[in-house]
Amino acid sequence: MDDDPSRTSPVRGDPTGRSSIEAKITEIVRIGIVALFAYWSLTLIAPFAIILVWAAILAVALYPAHAALAAMLGTRPRLAAVLITVVCLAVIVGPLAAIAVSFAEGVQALLARLDNGSLLIPVPPESVRNWPMIGERIYAAWGMASGNLEAVLRQLEPSLLQAGSKALGKIASIGVDLLGFVVSVLVAGFLFGSGERLAETAQGFASRMGGDRGVGFVRLAAATIRNVARGVIGVALLQAFLCALVLSLFDVPAPGAIAFVVLILCIVQIGPALVLLPVIIWAWVAMDFGPAVLFTLLLTPLFIIDNVMKPILVARGLSTPTLVILLGVLGGTLSYGLIGLFLGPIVLSVFHDLLMIWMHSGAVPEKSLPESSRLPRQT
Repeated sequence: MDDDPSRTSPVRGDPTGRSSIEAKITEIVRIGIVALFAYWSLTLIAPFAIILVWAAILAVALYPAHAALAAMLGTRPRLAAVLITVVCLAVIVGPLAAIAVSFAEGVQALLARLDNGSLLIPVPPESVRNWPMIGERIYAAWGMASGNLEAVLRQLEPSLLQAGSKALGKIASIGVDLLGFVVSVLVAGFLFGSGERLAETAQGFASRMGGDRGVGFVRLAAATIRNVARGVIGVALLQAFLCALVLSLFDVPAPGAIAFVVLILCIVQIGPALVLLPVIIWAWVAMDFGPAVLFTLLLTPLFIIDNVMKPILVARGLSTPTLVILLGVLGGTLSYGLIGLFLGPIVLSVFHDLLMIWMHSGAVPEKSLPESSRLPRQT
């Protein structure tokens, strides 16, 4: 048995062990410093994270349109960026301004009628009593309001104040979100000018992290964003435009406000039925039989147009199954709101392709990626 310690441990005075420990400590310190700066950087940009994410999504989704418009204007990318930004702001701010003005005028008219006593509530019909469970209560409250509206308002004043404060809080929150989205549109306008450089940076980072597969996933994310923009937002804009056109042809009150609500409901995947069904019911009450039938027939395609066009446009050019994309759209919207509309399908698409690569690890890696995300082959 050999008990010579020189064969199991470094010779005394040999700096090999100490150098190894110092190298590890130095590496740990470097990682700690990088992590500290990364944490500080994330803390600094956290208040603007949503705005930056929206700006990146808008820049990726609208970059093909920016490139085409710049070519049409004689290779003038700055002018194209300004025009696209102005159009986006007009699409957002225009309907919001119309809704705000209409709401303010309606509230002002209601308050004026309350002051001069011209606001009269008709007597409830006897058929209200026959409504199940709540008929008697509604009939009593309705009858009291028709007899002495001022007394009813004084009685309900605490509840109305509480409900009003909550409503104002919700409106303020929505206003802040919309203001942030407007800022995102402005930031996206500045990103158009450096779009190619930013794309190269993103692909370089992805290549550093995952090689060719990482670059493919970046291209997959860009293709998914553009497909969702076409298939969800594009179809929603088409539905809102057709809705406004039909409502204007039949002189329906506030067509712009109704079309804007339809746009929002279609984007968040609720659908236009929540708004258009009451409008159709109103048409059958207020219009003659012929115009009501024509009005209903013209609005009916709006209920199904997204079911036909959305799956085709969302999955166009992607190898990811359409069901995965649609589940990402619905799940992302339900979980994270409007921004989840884009993040959901991106996350599910990348995870699906990662899963396919892992399951077919012996195959060529790029076979599981869509055509739009594969790297060009070198000849």
